[in-house]
Amino acid sequence: MKILVINCGSSSIKYQLLDMQSDNEFDLIAKGIAEKIGLPAGILQYAPSGKDKIVRDLPIPDHKVGMALILEALTDPVTGVLNSLEDIDAVGHRIVQGGDFFSGSVLVDEDVLGKIAFCSDFAPLHNPAHLLGIEAITHVLPKVPQVVTFDTAFHQSMPSYAYMYGLPYEYYEKFRVRRYGAHGTSHQYVAGVGAALAGIDLQNSKIITCHLGAGSSICAIRDGKCIDTSMGFSPLEGMVMGTRVGNIDANAVIYLENKLGVTPDEMSVILNRKSGFLGISGKTSDCRELDALAEGGDPKAKLALKKYSYDIIKNVGSYVAALNGVDLIVFTGGIGENNGRLRRHVLESFSYLGLKVDYEANEVHGETSIISTPDSAVKAAVVCTNEELVIARDTMHIVRKL
Repeated sequence: MKILVINCGSSSIKYQLLDMQSDNEFDLIAKGIAEKIGLPAGILQYAPSGKDKIVRDLPIPDHKVGMALILEALTDPVTGVLNSLEDIDAVGHRIVQGGDFFSGSVLVDEDVLGKIAFCSDFAPLHNPAHLLGIEAITHVLPKVPQVVTFDTAFHQSMPSYAYMYGLPYEYYEKFRVRRYGAHGTSHQYVAGVGAALAGIDLQNSKIITCHLGAGSSICAIRDGKCIDTSMGFSPLEGMVMGTRVGNIDANAVIYLENKLGVTPDEMSVILNRKSGFLGISGKTSDCRELDALAEGGDPKAKLALKKYSYDIIKNVGSYVAALNGVDLIVFTGGIGENNGRLRRHVLESFSYLGLKVDYEANEVHGETSIISTPDSAVKAAVVCTNEELVIARDTMHIVRKL
């Protein structure tokens, strides 16, 4: 079954085309990204497996045009990998926010579209873009079934005492204000792969997964199900991130609004786009650049990195308590998969649990592997996330039942 996996952002469309025979038998046919959608100078990247990447600079005015360009690349007579669009059996979409409506992937219909639209208030930068992606596929491939996979679905197993805020209960009833989490597809995938890698039974385990990137979240997983996660109502809550503030006293936000004379929407931009690594360092939101600045002696870069590692340690520690122990700690995401220094610093903080770092193995970059010693009481691993594969698997199972 040939499945096109789509991940629409506000100004981009990431995609993968996979040929799925079963959950563990599949071929990646091609992947790429359409970037800078709606800007004067767009970029289309197309990479057929085993061949050179093709990059085109051209205007991409909207998501419909972006989707059309992607499909044209896949069916190009010379460099394409499909004979025609009829070769596509199904399309799977990543959706950031599904509220508490969805605990798993579902087939797209009008009711599902309405609920995704309702949740746009919870994820205004993401859900509207996802809807544009679905609309674009419907326009070009009206007869092809579409499936949506939600970043929030994996976290629906959280108990109410973990997801409720201490607000008047009627705000939850009327406005659905609660903690939803994010990166659920990634947390679910790396927990399963990490458990298999470490020789641990996922259904009888205590696992903490750390998805670390421009956006970062940590998840406590008992017996394969999420019991808590660091992000909340939106991806703003939790640890400090690339441009997001993370946890902050709500009174500090009100205080700053008054002092700065800004609107709530303007304050939202500060909290989401101008804070985090960028806000503290005053120079960059990129962890790699922060590392270079810190090595050069930049005190604010050092502070940003120290706070980041401290936030990770604090969250992991709280989840050790919530789980009453831990069998495995997993790192994933752009930073988690590539920053050995950060992993080492975090893991050394849990030596009291009998966790022993394999320092040579921990030098790995972008490779799935165990990074704890064989005699370590708690296992640690790096797992390269593959959200697209999870989406493709769910899409395959749902479409096969039609």
